[in-house]
Amino acid sequence: MKKQPLGSVGLFSFVLHAHLPYVLHHGTWPHGLEWLLEAAAETYLPLLRVARRLEAEGVPLCLNVSVSPVLLEQLAHTDFRAELPNYLERKIASAREDAAFFQQAGEQHLLYLAHHWERTFQQALDDLQALDGDIITGFRQAEATGAVHLLTSAATHGYAPLLGTDESVRGQFQTAVQAHQRHLGRAPQGVWLPECGYRPAGPWRFPVAPQGTAKTEPTTDRIGVETALAEAGLRFTFVDSHLVEGAEKLQPTERTNKPVAVAQQTDAKSLYHPYQIAESEVAVFARDPRTATQVWSAQYGYPGDFQYLDFHKKRWPGGHRYWRVTGSGLGMEAKEHYHPEAAMERSRAHAEHFVNLVADTLRSQPARDGAPPLLCAPFDLELFGHWWHEGILFLENVARVLATGTHGVQPITCADYLKEFGTEGSIRMPEGSWGANGDNSVWLNGDTTSLLARMYAAELAVRDASKQVAWTDGGTGERIAVQMCRELLLMESSDWPTLITTGAARDYAEKRFAEHDAAFAATLAAWQSFVAGGSLSNEDEARLAEAETVDGIFADLKTSAWQTRA
Repeated sequence: MKKQPLGSVGLFSFVLHAHLPYVLHHGTWPHGLEWLLEAAAETYLPLLRVARRLEAEGVPLCLNVSVSPVLLEQLAHTDFRAELPNYLERKIASAREDAAFFQQAGEQHLLYLAHHWERTFQQALDDLQALDGDIITGFRQAEATGAVHLLTSAATHGYAPLLGTDESVRGQFQTAVQAHQRHLGRAPQGVWLPECGYRPAGPWRFPVAPQGTAKTEPTTDRIGVETALAEAGLRFTFVDSHLVEGAEKLQPTERTNKPVAVAQQTDAKSLYHPYQIAESEVAVFARDPRTATQVWSAQYGYPGDFQYLDFHKKRWPGGHRYWRVTGSGLGMEAKEHYHPEAAMERSRAHAEHFVNLVADTLRSQPARDGAPPLLCAPFDLELFGHWWHEGILFLENVARVLATGTHGVQPITCADYLKEFGTEGSIRMPEGSWGANGDNSVWLNGDTTSLLARMYAAELAVRDASKQVAWTDGGTGERIAVQMCRELLLMESSDWPTLITTGAARDYAEKRFAEHDAAFAATLAAWQSFVAGGSLSNEDEARLAEAETVDGIFADLKTSAWQTRA
């Protein structure tokens, strides 16, 4: 292993997770395709522009960027690629219409802001055209230069602790790796667990009875997430700090050389060194809590600064924003006009403050066996640029501050850290997430039990169907099986219970889950008819073809991933 660089207080790594649920062909506005268009224009394209700019200047960026497979599928889809430039042109046109109105009204500052929006979306359009309309090309280029290291996630962001069968967990991650390699040209090493949700191996039973049954299934032994990750070829992941803090530290025995629990373990577990998960070779990095609050919290962190652009107040019909946060707890009528220069200055100050915070935290952490401490800072990527307009600028400013070397903090990707320094040891973690209360309560509560009941019934139906020869027959049977797996994957998305629990878009989430539940049921009925009679009826064929058009994700999906293992 390499020694810690002389004069360095430690290493730092941003981990940014890009994800949106499958919204293509399922609504446009206010919920649906518009989410994807906004994120592309305000987050993905600006981030790739910053990566190119810093690369040209020789400033290291070293971001870990997880792009969820279901997001990749949408970014690559011809329907999305056709609509994105139209969306950008509409935003440019609406900014010009605003400018004409403000010009006539003598509102000079608002006129200036309208021109700001026109330039912003014109730059996004120029960036898109330079990539020949393909954002995924931009991610591949950024990885080729070393600016980012691309990671994957579960195929449709299924929340692993509550998935009902081992086959469903394996299907999520094996499908993810296949999609990542197809779109990005190489197999991923790292993975973002949806909602940072981890489940250990051990006894488990359904928390609610599958629909159509009177009671929950009997207790069974389930695999830990690390087993599914290792089988898919994935080598590291991330969890919230409390899972490492509450973990049991393991050490190898002389006889078996396998990790075992240490009696009365006194060595405190560090959040600033990675560990192996239980008996696997999958490494885990812990989220740093101090930097998390500074970046994520609108109440206590940077995004709530009064100079930053207010997210909620918009001018219709164009939807552009002309107001700043202004103050805490203010009504929309009290918002004052936005001043980009003042916001840019705050971003530079916040970047300096952030790096100082990172350095102070790292100074309190010792190097261990020659391995320097690493502060890992995971966030949703869409926070930057979309929810927090100045967020992409903040990331750029952090990179520039780090590059000065004055704080003794060096950026590194998590893959490079593992390659150079390895892990500190092994731990056995409890179940949990980065959600409210650190547990499953966001996804398992009185408002979501009906979803889980239907999802569990579908998972069990897939388990039973996978035992039939037709499941992998290479013909009509497998075609039906593929669509069953697609609809199950879409039912398993963690986004639906999240939106229901938070109330952010409850009606849309309930509608979407019901649509995939119905599509699954129709496909299952077609499967049962085919297995019984050896052919599809004209009606079943038409329904299957429609489902393949609407929800035809993961062209290379392998139904074998859902087959029960001995």
